[in-house]
Amino acid sequence: MSHRPFPGRRSVLRGSLAASAALTLPSALGAAPAFALSGRPKAGWGVQTGDVTCDSGLVWVRSDRPARMIVETSATESFRNPRRWHGPLLGKGTDFTGTTQLRGLPSGEQIHYRVLLADPDDPRRTGEPVTGTFRTASARRRDGVRFVWSGDLAGQGWGINPEFGGYRIYDAMAALDPDFFICSGDNIYADGPISETVALPDGRTWRNITTEEKSKVAQTLSEFRGNFRYNLLDENLRAFNAQVPSIIQWDDHEVTNNWYPGEILTDTRYTEKNVDVLAARARQAFSEYFPISTLRRPDGRVYRVQHYGPLLDVFVLDMRTYRNANSPDNQTTDPQGILGREQLEWLKRELSRSRAVWKVIASDMPLGLVVPDTGDGKPNIEAVAQGDPGAPLGRELQIAELLRFVKHRRITGTVWLTADVHYTSAQHYDPSRAAFKDFAPFWEFVSGPLNAGAFPANTLDGTFGPDRVFVKAPTTANVSPAGGYQFFGEVDIDGDSGEMTVRLREQDGTVLFTQALQPGRVGQ
Repeated sequence: MSHRPFPGRRSVLRGSLAASAALTLPSALGAAPAFALSGRPKAGWGVQTGDVTCDSGLVWVRSDRPARMIVETSATESFRNPRRWHGPLLGKGTDFTGTTQLRGLPSGEQIHYRVLLADPDDPRRTGEPVTGTFRTASARRRDGVRFVWSGDLAGQGWGINPEFGGYRIYDAMAALDPDFFICSGDNIYADGPISETVALPDGRTWRNITTEEKSKVAQTLSEFRGNFRYNLLDENLRAFNAQVPSIIQWDDHEVTNNWYPGEILTDTRYTEKNVDVLAARARQAFSEYFPISTLRRPDGRVYRVQHYGPLLDVFVLDMRTYRNANSPDNQTTDPQGILGREQLEWLKRELSRSRAVWKVIASDMPLGLVVPDTGDGKPNIEAVAQGDPGAPLGRELQIAELLRFVKHRRITGTVWLTADVHYTSAQHYDPSRAAFKDFAPFWEFVSGPLNAGAFPANTLDGTFGPDRVFVKAPTTANVSPAGGYQFFGEVDIDGDSGEMTVRLREQDGTVLFTQALQPGRVGQ
């Protein structure tokens, strides 16, 4: 890797953390205070960047009151001769959040930026600037690419615990100086209330920071927004956001567990039973709290492709919005599947157009791991595989169509990354072991959770011939972050050879498993 030396974290985050002082929690209370409404606009929730390319990126901020968003960029921390970008007016309609698109940036360079919030009635009155930095994608192959991925944050009642160090896994990821981070879904647990204390099996007590919005399942727009704000109370996450751009996708817990379009809930905790109503509110909050390029479009879709220079394209899937209803998943025809026909055709088209050495498919659910949905007492399937090792059935039919397309079009360098199941593993898929044989071998890597309960490994389905080469998972369900089993993955693409190295890491950064992949192959 020939990355430029990253500026010291202390200097990069000085402005960001100073402006976040409004979020400092009283140690005796463990509850989030309200913003003080006197003086100038404040950006106490930090900054984020997202969907960064060779020449562009999105910058996000939240104000504590109506304000005009202004972004200044510079090649150095001194901000001499900064370039200024005028962003949107932040108001109640977006929960005082806003995103500004930066265009015409230099390729492969460190961009320093600061966000100012101006009084709408007096532009000269601005709050303290909040600073951050990011690297644009390089148009030069020799520079290489490094990124991390994981998912599943604040699930199963395990929230921000200051005694544990909060979401400290973000510090371990930041220490690798990645170009970006892929969050593979479950950015929040809207269906998972967080209480002040949880008893641990060894007699200790887990102590959460709590808020009103996290005391119950989210149903209103305000409650969904409060779930996203909750995670930003964590200093580790805010520091990470100020240093590392993100590529964000969603899965089920941004709305409710195992949801699908048209579902009517039987969960007695909900007064609003129509999942489509809940999903619309959740999508609005999701679009407000993350900088995502396609959410600015009229169709507001989550799936997209992020071009990251000559070495890498990232294909971000949405396996939630367009799926059919969860069922035993054993039907012999399934045109809708888990992606929907339009998204599947988009994915095939974009894969065939890609000239990148590596095509990473960021999937919010695994392919060959059996993920059940027993919420209504029926043996339904939540993901793709249904446990029948024979010919493709149900949602497997759509995946078989995609894998066949990749083979026959001789599309090289496809690698699948996912989270969802709350452990880490590496699966190699090969037609020599499979019931369905018309595809080229490929790898699927699983990593997570970030800060949630860990669970035992799921069983494999033999339809596509997976071999679990590595796995680390607990033997009991819902192990707390204090019990370990929190994971993230790292991908390092060498600029000279084009070789991709995948590492599965624990929450402190310890490497558990390494796999090197060679470029230019249809199958590995």
